[in-house]
Amino acid sequence: MPSPSATVNSLRGEAPAVAPPPAENLAALTRPDFPLLAQTACLGQPLIYLDHAATSQKPRQVLEALQRYYDHDNANVHRGAHQLSARATEGFEGARAKAAAFIGAASPREIVFTRNASEAINLVARTWGEANLREGDEVVLSVMEHHSNLVPWQQLAARTGCVLRHVGLTDSGELDMDDLRAKLNPRTRLVSLVHVSNTLGCLNPIAEISELAHAVGALVLVDACQSLPHMPVNVAELGCDFLAGSSHKLCGPTGMGFLWGREALLEAMPPFLGGGEMIQDVYLDHSTWADLPHKFEAGTPAIGEAIGMGAALDYLQAIGLDRIHSWEQQLTCRLFERLSAIDGVRILGPTPEQQPHRGALAAFTVDGLHANDLAALLDSAGICIRSGHHCTQPLHRLYGLPGSARASLSFTTTPEEIDRFAEELEGTIAFLREHS
Repeated sequence: MPSPSATVNSLRGEAPAVAPPPAENLAALTRPDFPLLAQTACLGQPLIYLDHAATSQKPRQVLEALQRYYDHDNANVHRGAHQLSARATEGFEGARAKAAAFIGAASPREIVFTRNASEAINLVARTWGEANLREGDEVVLSVMEHHSNLVPWQQLAARTGCVLRHVGLTDSGELDMDDLRAKLNPRTRLVSLVHVSNTLGCLNPIAEISELAHAVGALVLVDACQSLPHMPVNVAELGCDFLAGSSHKLCGPTGMGFLWGREALLEAMPPFLGGGEMIQDVYLDHSTWADLPHKFEAGTPAIGEAIGMGAALDYLQAIGLDRIHSWEQQLTCRLFERLSAIDGVRILGPTPEQQPHRGALAAFTVDGLHANDLAALLDSAGICIRSGHHCTQPLHRLYGLPGSARASLSFTTTPEEIDRFAEELEGTIAFLREHS
């Protein structure tokens, strides 16, 4: 395991990241669609939102889809013969088809709607995990995982006696593939990893990992929350077996997510929750289950939220994930270049030079200063960033850090916003040092 001092990258003195070819300015094209981004913050400053990794902003097309459902089509799905229920069901199931197409799923039957990605991972742990894992079986995770991909497996280990293994990091803050290979063995039943780290920003080589895992008979689950909004993701190309996604990271509403799973796996898994909608027939002493994917969707679902997510997926597809990734690569290079010029700033994870397709974010620390103080003073200047442990406490603990600050970008981010953020951050650091 690399030492914290080795894994926290100081960009001072390094060559600047090599910028990709100039990309189309998507911010100029898309910002008129995002009413929240046009507001003025405190002291008359324009609002600069650099917390997209926590939650994305919503375009008017998504807001209008939500409004239209509640204004015109509000009814329960699948259960009514009247026209409102038919229209609601069409919109709801249409969103499922859009999610399937968005990730290259073989069929909409492979998309299970959940409240969020956390519930999607819990669903796999509670159903596939409890049905298939026994004492001594192993689940391979990594030290960079979000709590949502740690806690459910810890709970499963306590119930079943399965063993958790955690892959370490390289000195650059990337997944240590040699350590992964060493941890895979015939007892490995599942590898569950993030696609893009919400703290390190590193892009994990899931296709290669899937090959390695399948070679020892293990399945692969991917937490794709930080990759789906930023780059093309295709489950067939990744070779994984499960994938979790979250609407609110995809310019869609909160309270909505999905699990993709291979159809044969989902067919063999028991239901997650019991109740209405997930049944075929109910008797006083037993029940039978509905077909996929409905056997995993007990009760009235988040209908409006699913329809809103479908509108968000339409919006992203219309822009094009390749165009989004290209523009955000350019922005990420600018972000690293500006942060690297500030004395005392240290960035976690690989640079764009080390990993050109890394995530569009930078989690960083400043020598002698607390991340919360930086975020609070930046907020007073109208700049919204994140501070804390970003739901990756084990990772921060590995680095010997109580937390970090994080600026995360989107296709709506402008180069000028990055410049102003860097200027305000430099002034904030000088102020705090002077008054500490």
